[in-house]
Amino acid sequence: MWAGLGLVLALSLLPGGGTENQYCKEPPEWHIGDENPMLGSRGSVTVVALLQANLRVKLENEGLVNVSYIIVNHQGSYSQRKFHLLQESVSEYITVYQQDEQQDDVWTKLNGNKDDFLIYDRCGRLVYHLGLPYSFLSFDYVEESIKTAYCEKKCGNCSYTVFSHFILYVLERKLDLTGC
Repeated sequence: MWAGLGLVLALSLLPGGGTENQYCKEPPEWHIGDENPMLGSRGSVTVVALLQANLRVKLENEGLVNVSYIIVNHQGSYSQRKFHLLQESVSEYITVYQQDEQQDDVWTKLNGNKDDFLIYDRCGRLVYHLGLPYSFLSFDYVEESIKTAYCEKKCGNCSYTVFSHFILYVLERKLDLTGC
């Protein structure tokens, strides 16, 4: 019992470890220009990457369909100059947003840093916020977090989940695929 309590206390001291109350809530409203990228994401698990990332093909091959990927480039002038390189280096299925220097910084609103992943469930509630070293794609933390958001009801029931599971059931029956 004491070992378990010690582990809980130690985890709460990790960055983000003591901030459970940020999870299972909708994100703060943020925009890129006039667009609110999170507005149209309801009904699918959404991965907001504050970097370049491409797990999409691997997860789709494992049966995890209906996952949206969004990359938000840094607001600084250096990142703006390199924006076209970032856009060219990711799949056409991944939306890359460039912030305007004059608008409120999305990274600040999301309490994020370079290389962070924010993973939301189908109802738009934050399930995981992974920072370094947990966001290194050479580890399984990001992939497993996406699978958890996709397959489990970590934040409780969601009206989008029933329909999504029905579609997944039909796909499983038709294609014999399972993502969970």
